[in-house]
Amino acid sequence: MDIQTDLMPSFCNIIPLIGNTDLSTPLVIIFVVCLLAVVGFEFVNGFHDTANAVATVIYTKALKPVVAIPWSGFWNFMGVFTGGIAVAMGILKLVPLDALMNLPVGVGAAMVLAVLLASIAWNLGTWYLGIPCSSSHTMIGAMIGAGLAFTWYYGGKGVNWGKAEEIGLSLILSPVIGFGLAVLLMYFLKHVVKYHALFHIPQGEEDRPPLLIRSLLITTCTLVSFFHGSNDGQKGVGLLMLILIAFLPAKFAVNHHIPNDKILFQLNQTEQVLQRTAAFNHDKRLSIKLLLTKINKAKFHLALKNETDKKNTYLFRRQIEEIITSVKIIRTDKTLIIKKGDDQLLADNHDKLAKVVEFAPLWVILLISISLGLGTMIGWKRIVVTIGEKIGNEHLNYAQGATSEVVAASTIGLSTAFGLPVSTTHVLSSGIAGAMVASGGKDNLNNNTLKNIGLAWILTLPVSIVLAALLFMLFHLFI
Repeated sequence: MDIQTDLMPSFCNIIPLIGNTDLSTPLVIIFVVCLLAVVGFEFVNGFHDTANAVATVIYTKALKPVVAIPWSGFWNFMGVFTGGIAVAMGILKLVPLDALMNLPVGVGAAMVLAVLLASIAWNLGTWYLGIPCSSSHTMIGAMIGAGLAFTWYYGGKGVNWGKAEEIGLSLILSPVIGFGLAVLLMYFLKHVVKYHALFHIPQGEEDRPPLLIRSLLITTCTLVSFFHGSNDGQKGVGLLMLILIAFLPAKFAVNHHIPNDKILFQLNQTEQVLQRTAAFNHDKRLSIKLLLTKINKAKFHLALKNETDKKNTYLFRRQIEEIITSVKIIRTDKTLIIKKGDDQLLADNHDKLAKVVEFAPLWVILLISISLGLGTMIGWKRIVVTIGEKIGNEHLNYAQGATSEVVAASTIGLSTAFGLPVSTTHVLSSGIAGAMVASGGKDNLNNNTLKNIGLAWILTLPVSIVLAALLFMLFHLFI
């Protein structure tokens, strides 16, 4: 993760940054509204999604709400702060950034506002009804809807369907995996561990779990909170970076904090490795020569890029992205002969060049971390009641709470490692459902609650797509 190291200047520069741009007064106002909206989205995400993490410790009496909520909020904060930016960059790749940078700023403003307001509206509606619903599904649906509306007006590729398919698959498979793993883990606890205290359903305020079980439940709650921050929090980072690139592309499309001489060194080293590789692969020289041409163009625009020149910064970003993609293709081409040392140099330079276009300033990460952490502490109760009481026909016992959270933490953690967004809500809800089925069969599930959750799951994508598309069209009238 490449971040600014000087925290105070990054906060202090926000106001001068706006004042020094060529944004009109209405666009400055919209820019501020968008910043507030993404903070609001992450705040809502905090009390909408993170309630899942604390439901088990509250309903098993492992922690009182007054302790569980701030504890979960802190670990959500830490998850965003230390979780990297792979998921955030995956979110950014859904929308046509290249096209937005070549169009008036108002177009990007319309897209960002449509995505944020559609996401917040659906999240608040499902939260009010106490229905666990995926903020990830909502946001991705909104981005697809705004992208489709963008294509309607401007043509081209408004949605990266390859990335959308990859993200959609992870969102669909993760709850299925969560359900299956929860069933298996509960069977293991019942038939192998056979620790009867695990299956006790607490009665009354003073009926608390034994110290060992309590420690287990607190640990799993901590892990779910941390990994929720590392995955869902990154979506907020991605949205905020989308705002910054849409409004201030010259400033935020590339990482100006990496010195030009370092970037030039990496480009030169990559060029030298490719020239040596071309000498070993006479029949493959054409593809390598094309990449060498891109490197020379990137060097040219590297010398011209600055924080106020939108055109050259855009061209430089695009060339770096093409170089990163081409290097990856060459390294995975099994027909090419690449020396082991040269392959390692290509890999190292690939990662270093990626940081030029895949980054988030420290103040962005902190702002999202704080928003998610504070949101956790407010409005959590509606979702907690559904998770703790209404998915099954019995209240959670210790084993069910621990099982669902172990499954959720491991699934979300692995998804974050691979840079894939998943739904904490769906993974944890399906884990609780799996634990309930393992305890008492399918009759142990509350069909009405499951129907409501299933209906929300089915409706989330189409509703958020349509809502974001309509909002984009509405905002577009005022550009």
